[in-house]
Amino acid sequence: MGSNHQNGGMSRAVEVVNAEGAGELVLLCDHASNHFPPPYDQCLGVSDEEKSAHISWDPGALGVAMALSEALDAPLIYTTVSRLVIDCNREETREDLTPCLSELTEISGNRNLSDEERTFRINLVHRPFHDAIDKVLALRADKGRPSAVVSIHTYTPVYKGKSRPWEIGLISENDRRLADPVLTGLNARGDLTVGDNEPYAPSDGVYYTVRRHGEDKLLPCLMIEIRNDEVRTPNEELHWADILGPLLKSAAKTVLRKEVADHA
Repeated sequence: MGSNHQNGGMSRAVEVVNAEGAGELVLLCDHASNHFPPPYDQCLGVSDEEKSAHISWDPGALGVAMALSEALDAPLIYTTVSRLVIDCNREETREDLTPCLSELTEISGNRNLSDEERTFRINLVHRPFHDAIDKVLALRADKGRPSAVVSIHTYTPVYKGKSRPWEIGLISENDRRLADPVLTGLNARGDLTVGDNEPYAPSDGVYYTVRRHGEDKLLPCLMIEIRNDEVRTPNEELHWADILGPLLKSAAKTVLRKEVADHA
């Protein structure tokens, strides 16, 4: 695929909501949109049905993230371009940054990309997304406002023929400061099957954004995965935000207060 791009109608590839929010959390949504800007709406070989399917985005994730942003007065940074164009939750050097295969679906237009095309997409979405996160975190640090980083995702109930029993999964690596109390709170409800590094784990290569902006900066961090049949409507999105909001706020406040006290 060449790099003859017509971007006159391209809206911003990254959106920042409530950048100056005073809450403890900074929310991220890597796979918020299934928008395919020209020429990608035609050249990737993806059908209309596939464009609306989970391979193109995380349905429901943005709705949950927006509700959490409002409830917790939290900044939210999200992408407005499908992950099939470029996956912002992958290192720039990863082969699946521009995936040729998503689950069982071939993405023919991503095969044999030129270095020029790959760089174009990185500059279009990937770098602006991560630059926007860095900017928000730096602004908060300049104001002496501590931050906890939480990324919101959703996943399909059945993957490559296997059912996934967890309504929600918490993904964490070395930093368990948010994962442990939120896991305890979710399990205490008694009505959920909660995954701990299920259905994904950092070893699956899905932790880039949280590692880069959380772990690597020594900020409390967590990746949340909600099964997408749980967030099919705005009311269901709000329901999950109502469940997660108090748990995230309490965990972040406790951790960040301890951080401040330890450095006093």
